[in-house]
Amino acid sequence: MRSSNCHLLACVWFFTSAYASLLRAEPPARSEEPGGIVSHIRREQVASSGLARVGYSRRLHALEIHFVSGAIYRYEEVPLSVYRQLMAAKSKAHFYDMNVRGKYRSVHVRPRSE
Repeated sequence: MRSSNCHLLACVWFFTSAYASLLRAEPPARSEEPGGIVSHIRREQVASSGLARVGYSRRLHALEIHFVSGAIYRYEEVPLSVYRQLMAAKSKAHFYDMNVRGKYRSVHVRPRSE
């Protein structure tokens, strides 16, 4: 009986840790371009724990995400359908972690000077 309780607790700990890491919605660890780029893609504010603003360029097929941490990244060759699903997702941070992060080439975006 003790062994099964330990196994159950280990499973609960593993899934809780895995779920918590999914909800972090952190930007990628590095960018392909050291200095980054300046973007003119309009980003709109979103209700999310990890994402502050999201924008998309149909011409460039580029998704841009401004994270609550202040980091801004552009994801290249992202289908319009992924952008639409992200905007419709109940948890945008979770959708980002599962469907965008690590799946598309990313480029750091420098903030626009006001």
